[in-house]
Amino acid sequence: MTQAGSAPSQGRWERLFADLEAAAEADDRTELAAEVSERTRGEVGRLRFADRLRTAIGHQVGVVLPAEQSLTGVVREVGPDWFLLVEPPAREVLVSLAAVAAVRGLGAMSSHPGSEGRVAAKLDLRYAVRRLARDRAPLAATLQGGSVLVGTFDRVGADFVELAEHAPGERRRPHAVRRVSTVPLRALVVARSL
Repeated sequence: MTQAGSAPSQGRWERLFADLEAAAEADDRTELAAEVSERTRGEVGRLRFADRLRTAIGHQVGVVLPAEQSLTGVVREVGPDWFLLVEPPAREVLVSLAAVAAVRGLGAMSSHPGSEGRVAAKLDLRYAVRRLARDRAPLAATLQGGSVLVGTFDRVGADFVELAEHAPGERRRPHAVRRVSTVPLRALVVARSL
């Protein structure tokens, strides 16, 4: 009788332990899901705008700018505070990240913060504007508020650029320069090649 009487109580204990084990596994899964969620929020919290844009290199995006302006083109290069967009047919546009209201068409992926490398991380908007000044290429510079200055970047300071204004179809020559405008870099929205 002892053996027959212990069988039902043994089944109860097994069910109790199985229930406790299932509850512990459910708690572990819930805890793991919460930890993954918290780590994901932490990872996303370290991402910068440029990290999101770097994965779009070679892809078309839409860019919303101030004063109801917009651009569409393929991302060619991304710096820490700028990116280069190529509009059809093949016009390059330097875009200041500080001026961007939104970018449409970015995928779900992001580059890891710092993956651009130490040198590339230092190539800020001044570097990109200096490249344009070195090339002496005519361009149209759109400023905050929508004003457009046409000419050639001459000199680039720590926080400004000087633009020699001349007619769109002309190269920068002393006789062609109408005036020189000094533009704070924070006011530059885009510089579009002509």
